[in-house]
Amino acid sequence: MCGIFGFIGKRSAAPLLVDGLRRLEYRGYDSSGIVVKNGNLQVHKKIGKVSELSKILPNHIEGNVGIAHTRWATHGGVTDENAHPHLSQNGDIALVHNGIIDNARGLRKRLTERGFHLESETDSEALVHMISIGIDSGQSPLESVRQTLNRVTGTWGLCVLFKEHDLIVCARNGSPLIIGKGEGESFVSSDPHALTQHTQSFYLLEDGDMAVVTRDGIDISRLEGGASSTGLTILEDEWGEADMAGFPHYMLKEIHEQPEALRRCITGRLDMANGSAKLGGLRLDPLRLRTVPHVRLIGCGTALNATKIGQLAIESLARIPAVAHVASEFRYNDPVINPNAIHFAVSQSGETADTLSAVKEIQLKGGDVHGIVNVVGSTIARTCGQGVYIHSGPEQAVASTKAFTNMVASLLLFAIRIGRTRNFSREKGQSIIKDFQRIPDLMEKYLQNPGPIDEAVELVKDAKSVLFLGRGLSAPVASEGALKLMEIAYIPCLAYPAGEMKHGPIALLEEGSPVVVILPNDKHREKTIASMHECRARGAKIILIHEEGDVEATEEADISIPVPSCSYLLTPLLTVVPTQLIAYRTALALGCDVDRPRNLAKSVTVE
Repeated sequence: MCGIFGFIGKRSAAPLLVDGLRRLEYRGYDSSGIVVKNGNLQVHKKIGKVSELSKILPNHIEGNVGIAHTRWATHGGVTDENAHPHLSQNGDIALVHNGIIDNARGLRKRLTERGFHLESETDSEALVHMISIGIDSGQSPLESVRQTLNRVTGTWGLCVLFKEHDLIVCARNGSPLIIGKGEGESFVSSDPHALTQHTQSFYLLEDGDMAVVTRDGIDISRLEGGASSTGLTILEDEWGEADMAGFPHYMLKEIHEQPEALRRCITGRLDMANGSAKLGGLRLDPLRLRTVPHVRLIGCGTALNATKIGQLAIESLARIPAVAHVASEFRYNDPVINPNAIHFAVSQSGETADTLSAVKEIQLKGGDVHGIVNVVGSTIARTCGQGVYIHSGPEQAVASTKAFTNMVASLLLFAIRIGRTRNFSREKGQSIIKDFQRIPDLMEKYLQNPGPIDEAVELVKDAKSVLFLGRGLSAPVASEGALKLMEIAYIPCLAYPAGEMKHGPIALLEEGSPVVVILPNDKHREKTIASMHECRARGAKIILIHEEGDVEATEEADISIPVPSCSYLLTPLLTVVPTQLIAYRTALALGCDVDRPRNLAKSVTVE
């Protein structure tokens, strides 16, 4: 959450800062601001998206050093005063901050008692005034930031600019911060992909790192003193430019990118000869797979829905217990960790604070964790040190689509791998893999003719609530469909295993209530159809997502959306796509901001 960008060099800073913010806007867009050093510290900030900030900027801003921020509000409302950067009282120091300062209330109170006037309601502003006290007492910029951070508790990704010094001081604790080294210039960002057009040479700061960034060098030390072990990392720009490519929104583009993203995910990982899968990054030998007592999978939001599919697939193919956990609850439930178990942390950004906390809890208790992430070099990837990159490419829309399908695909690959090691024959594995190879083409086929999505939108867009139903692997698909519609169209949604519907949610149904049913041709089909009958008897309208050729099922539906037929294990990769399109087009119909829904951010880096 929140995006930081900084630059020091010989080029004009302001255009680079604004462009950096645009690339980071998915991390927060309540407000944004920049500060450029040009004799004084010139600050411009504005509520709303980066485009609103651009409207108030002068045509040219002198200066080749600056820092910038795009905000997802934590402390204080969405106002110009609460937007970053924050200035010291004399205007000589500017600061941008990601994270939460836990003891901010007491710090603000003490600052007020000392005569400081705080312009904002934020926790972050307290830091810049505390740093100014250090500077006034004769401390260096680095030491003033160090002494301030030693007096606070919480999390931070921090950049500080000083009127009297040609440098940027950075610090990280629990919130990502990356420094890029170019030729005679340096960059700072909270996400590496905002830097890859400028350099592939990065310092990925670890918790407790501090850095003094100049045009010609980067000096990294530790908060407690002494040198840091953080070294230079070269990251190839495998993502390329994240542009619209002719689509009206990033979300629609990313829905249509799913076939190619899935090809990237599975290429080289399907082992047809052995009826298995290759996942070398997991570093799990056959003996470990044969003797593992259980598997635990951890995620939030869309990643959590992916883990629930992984859980069912692992149990089905490997015949061992698997459990999906809500990451934000995990460490607070004092979990019992078996060091012999396999643990997966699933996160698109690789920076999700709740998931990272769960990883550290497992490691503290003697377990090892494998990351399933999209962003190369992200904190979860580095903390785990082993895992699977899902290779979705850049996902700019806040509502995840192609990352979900690639998370699911990666977990299915693991399910095949462990299942083949423990339980099923080469022939069965080869049959699944043959189908797996077809899925990208089947996705493309469906997207060319997605069916009556607009008719479904007409049923959904004015509803008081929408119920999503599925069984088996389709229950998490229903949850993901409900999450998407709720995230971007702001319609209250419930998702339930179809059999559970009659134990409470059926009370919501009345004449015309829309119910979205996920119905692949599997062992749950008849029972799911029975649940549809129960809904129809209460006047509900059924939007049915089903396999092509299932004529009997379509007779039970008000709107039927067929998807290509495939192996039951792989159906979530296809049945989820219509739910994404329904959410997208419903949001459009209601005039919602599809790519930047209210109150949300792409990378949730606070607990």
